[in-house]
Amino acid sequence: MKQGPFNNIQLIECPRDAMQGWPHFIATGDKIRYLNSLLEVGFHTLDFGSFVSPKAIPQMADTNEVINALNYSQDSKTKLLSIVANTRGAEEAIRYKQIKYLGFPFSISPSFQMRNTHSTLEQSLETVEQMQLLCEQNEKELVIYLSMGFGNPYGDDYSLDLLFKWTKEMVDRGIGIISLADTIGLASPSQIQIALEQLIPAYPTTVIGVHLHAQSNNWKNKLEAAINAGCKRIDGAIKGIGGCPMAQEDLVGNMDSLLTIAYLQENKLLDPINESALLRSIQIANEIFQ
Repeated sequence: MKQGPFNNIQLIECPRDAMQGWPHFIATGDKIRYLNSLLEVGFHTLDFGSFVSPKAIPQMADTNEVINALNYSQDSKTKLLSIVANTRGAEEAIRYKQIKYLGFPFSISPSFQMRNTHSTLEQSLETVEQMQLLCEQNEKELVIYLSMGFGNPYGDDYSLDLLFKWTKEMVDRGIGIISLADTIGLASPSQIQIALEQLIPAYPTTVIGVHLHAQSNNWKNKLEAAINAGCKRIDGAIKGIGGCPMAQEDLVGNMDSLLTIAYLQENKLLDPINESALLRSIQIANEIFQ
């Protein structure tokens, strides 16, 4: 897969994840202003919105309006990703030329899959196959998030072998990008490193990334574990805001992109970014996330 503006690491910014669980509605104009600023920073991908039921995620009800107002061109270094929860959402997302990636959360926890998409794992696997076909027919790329990839709070069975099983199921269906999602922030650094050290060499033509949730006392150990294992795709959100509102009441925020950027710059793993655009983005984030 062609590397993006960050030669060594594909950094994925997830304002959608930051916004979706925010307690009050963020004005559409503020979303547009924030996303346009983020588009200038130089991220590999911007997870900007989602085509899901507004009853389930009211914050994303204006995604159609938002995408039509973005200062985006097909030559942009930063590509757009939209989350979808079912085939209907995928059919809506593929209508937009601006969108390169469709992201689908496939939970290896049956309880969370039912909570998140109201479907069983078997039904969700069929949905993956339908979405993959839609993407192939419409020059899009499907990104699968293996949610609850490091455990779950529901008592469902979990093991690394189960994570490996579902990763293989996705690779066998032609999925080129798989992100291991630490949905509620319970992954240990050793879990992250062991999983990636086995999966990355096992599937060299598949991009295996991480969507980690972390706190101030463990973000660095988690990030280092992923990088040391050879991970080249890392999700995050400015200020570490976010968390899936469908998972549990107490949300653990995203990996803070600002901490990730500083760490990668310090270790010379990051190409130059638009620092002024980043500062503008931080200022807007401070305004809208209060």
